[in-house]
Amino acid sequence: MAKNFTSEIEHFRRQPFNFKMLIWTNVVYTLVMPVIDIFVAAYVMRNSNDPTKVVIYQLTIYTGIPLTFLLNGFLLSRFNIKLLYSIGMMLSGVSMMIMMSLKTLDVTGIGVAGIIMGMSFGFYWANRDYLALSITNDKNRNYYYGLETFFYTVIAVIIPFCVGWFIELVGNKENANFAYRIVTGVVFLITIAASIVCFRGDFKNPEQKKFIYFKFHPYWRKLLVLASLKGLAQGYLVTAPAMLIMRLLGKEGALGTAQSIGAIIAAVIMYIIGRVSKPEHRIYIFSAGLILFFVAALCNGILFNATGVILFMLFLLLAKPMLDISYFPIQFSVIDILSKIENRNEFAYILNHEAGLYVGRFIGAGTFIVLAYYYSTEVALRYALIFIALAQLLSIFVAQNIIKEGKVLAKEHGIEEAEEKILTEAPLTGTL
Repeated sequence: MAKNFTSEIEHFRRQPFNFKMLIWTNVVYTLVMPVIDIFVAAYVMRNSNDPTKVVIYQLTIYTGIPLTFLLNGFLLSRFNIKLLYSIGMMLSGVSMMIMMSLKTLDVTGIGVAGIIMGMSFGFYWANRDYLALSITNDKNRNYYYGLETFFYTVIAVIIPFCVGWFIELVGNKENANFAYRIVTGVVFLITIAASIVCFRGDFKNPEQKKFIYFKFHPYWRKLLVLASLKGLAQGYLVTAPAMLIMRLLGKEGALGTAQSIGAIIAAVIMYIIGRVSKPEHRIYIFSAGLILFFVAALCNGILFNATGVILFMLFLLLAKPMLDISYFPIQFSVIDILSKIENRNEFAYILNHEAGLYVGRFIGAGTFIVLAYYYSTEVALRYALIFIALAQLLSIFVAQNIIKEGKVLAKEHGIEEAEEKILTEAPLTGTL
């Protein structure tokens, strides 16, 4: 056991410098991600008791993300990518500060905080996706995302539990908002630390070529369909867990505990999958993640009680990282191929991909609002997830077609052979 652990550390040390710096930057920032993803929504729910406001907050975030992706493309010609990446991380703390300073959670205040959080995500993900694409290749992306997901899942054990019980025990009923403000201050300090780590990397800006296009290869349209299906679930999943737990379990402590159950096991599984799997295994990992997501939705819809929420969270803890480990390498392999065929800047595809996600997110969040308005919040929370999970299963066939066509295009244009020459400093896959 100790020998295997030492071997894994040595394997990581042999990775290129920028590979390691990007991992460590994301690890530090990951300390605040559960707070942003779960507890901000819980704060809105606690202070407004209105699930539709939580969804409105999420919609403003999703509106800010693609706009900032576009802005980021222009700013990359004037500013270093490390600066824009750091600004993205720090804006998340700024958004939380604005939210906590609101005396009344009206739609305008929630919208402003949401747009700023969307800008944070836009700068963060636009630059993170480009850097992950540029410092990895198709051979080591499973390992990169397996390692990143391992750290995220381990942190997801500790942070939700600690923050949830801190808010509940320190804040009590009267001082809960004060506890949230303390958490916000800590979040801002962590984003500063992540920015410091980021500046240690030797990250390069993309080549300054045109990055706005409206016509793409037919192959790209298939990925946009896959992105829209992914966004469909994202539009619901960022806020649904918090609303379900606050409604059916009732307290932030329960929220933190539910987020932490089973996460250690999930972390180990994700690392092993990322370490030993190869590109040809991605479709199986992707399919397993989608099936687990469907099972999670069924548990919630059939039971719709405290047990159902806990089962929902357990299956989701496995489903989400499995989808990330497989989806991002599939996306990046498409970009690798088409950027060479069409001779375009990789960031052009990252930007356009965000448009596909936005369409799906808007439909997903909009579905909740429509069901809550015309039927009830319970109907929206209970049944919409099942329909979304069913639609998500179509992604299996779309992804399978993308992978097959990608192999054909790569062979036709000689990209497969060129890719073989781009290796990292360490073995890319293997047994533990």
